[in-house]
Amino acid sequence: MKHWRIEQMNWNSFDPQRVDPDMIPVIKAASVVERNGLDYARYLKNVFADDPAFARAADNWAVEEVQHGDALGRWAMLADPNWDYMAAFDRYRQAYSLDLEVDASIRGSRTGELIARCMVETGTSSFYTALADATDEPLLKAICKQIAADEYRHFKLFYDHMRRYLRRERLGAWQRTRIALGRVTESEDDELASAFHTTNEPASMPYDHRRCIAAYMSRVLRLYKPRHAVRVTGMILKTIGWTPHGRLSGLISSAVYRLLMMRQRKFARMTAAA
Repeated sequence: MKHWRIEQMNWNSFDPQRVDPDMIPVIKAASVVERNGLDYARYLKNVFADDPAFARAADNWAVEEVQHGDALGRWAMLADPNWDYMAAFDRYRQAYSLDLEVDASIRGSRTGELIARCMVETGTSSFYTALADATDEPLLKAICKQIAADEYRHFKLFYDHMRRYLRRERLGAWQRTRIALGRVTESEDDELASAFHTTNEPASMPYDHRRCIAAYMSRVLRLYKPRHAVRVTGMILKTIGWTPHGRLSGLISSAVYRLLMMRQRKFARMTAAA
């Protein structure tokens, strides 16, 4: 069941004077990625075809993901009245698609698939938390807080199912770490770059992955503060079976934050050069 509904948001609270223009392209890109949740649910139901409990959970998860996209898309159309959310989503679907004709996880096991999903929810939970903290626009702040809470619940959902499958498949800590870090690096693949291109650049402009991922990531990573890196680190460590708190976690989170800032500066330079 949904924990909130779009019509419950106070849409009259939108304040155009408090909109950061640099955030609008990020919200547009995020909206179409979120709305694509139905395809991800279909993929997951193929992988877990004989697990009706997980299939129901995947369907409920997808409903909330679509709502995230619709809420962000509606906000983006307030911020940019010339932008068409559904037209942009249709364009994104033509540019980027998942391989849905599968019967096994591309991660090599069901546990691996669930670890990957935990990493995605770690990223989205921290992203929307950072976005809510960074924006002064009251409607966007409220939307992002709701989405961040959903994404953390989604992390717990996939984590609980991962623990269930881990008892059968018994992946070691190193295997879990490898899968988790592999999924983290995929955040710079075509999914987000294509989303930025199809929601922010004219159809006449050729797609360039390097330009688009730099434009997206340079904007996103500047939102992160040390406290958000602590959140990311704790969720990653929990997923791979390490203690998510303590001195080691603190050292890792500091390193994670420095890495995020290095990446942000790199992408900013790429964007400036372009």
